[in-house]
Amino acid sequence: MKQHETADNSQGQLYIVPTPIGNLSDITQRALTVLQAVDLIAAEDTRHTGLLLQHFAINARLFALHDHNEQQKAETLVAKLKEGQNIALVSDAGTPLINDPGYHLVRTCREAGIRVVPLPGPCAAIAALSAAG
Repeated sequence: MKQHETADNSQGQLYIVPTPIGNLSDITQRALTVLQAVDLIAAEDTRHTGLLLQHFAINARLFALHDHNEQQKAETLVAKLKEGQNIALVSDAGTPLINDPGYHLVRTCREAGIRVVPLPGPCAAIAALSAAG
């Protein structure tokens, strides 16, 4: 991650990282770079994300963040960000927050003044629109 992406060196950043929808080759180089560099990956399903990370030989700590625990775990993750840890938020496929968990975490980060960095990448809605003609 580039140094100029850091707004406050004492705080970490939350990266919103899209993952491939069906073809692992659709992941972006920037997504791979971020996933390799962050301290923690908050994942909708750690088993699913673990397979993705294994495919790309990325060793990272995973943290389960899903619909059933997001409201309770958002503060835990914000505390880690305030300690200076960088965190990536991923969903099972596509862009997080698009019909996936993440809303409460992003809102809590914004309220706490934590920088949220969205990455472009795979999105089922855009893929469907482009094929619609």
